[in-house]
Amino acid sequence: MSVRNGQAFNEWLRLQLKVRKMSQRQLAHRSGVDHSTISRIVRSDRTPSLGTATKLARGLRGSLGGDADMTHFFGTVAATATHPTARVEYALRADELLSEPQARQVMEFYLALRLRCLPEAQRYPGRLRSTGA
Repeated sequence: MSVRNGQAFNEWLRLQLKVRKMSQRQLAHRSGVDHSTISRIVRSDRTPSLGTATKLARGLRGSLGGDADMTHFFGTVAATATHPTARVEYALRADELLSEPQARQVMEFYLALRLRCLPEAQRYPGRLRSTGA
């Protein structure tokens, strides 16, 4: 997750806690993420990993309007040069109907399909092309 996305998550998480009138300790209990980690994320002292962000989002899901708010957040996740598929990965991990292995399997299929759609130069950037001479 980039710094920009970490800051966006920080702001989103702070807002969700306020709207739901939920304490950081309550979210820690519901999500399985230590309350000190949540505190550091809210204060912008730490950028959450994808796994931690997913656990927190799932912990918030039980509250009223959780799905709509998470859909909005996941829509703001920007793809970066180092992680161009972030949006898809977040959406799969947030889907409560998919188990972790199922989400991973769908993501692997997506990545394989995406790789086939890339031009050869982007698939293998270190490979020199034959000039035919």
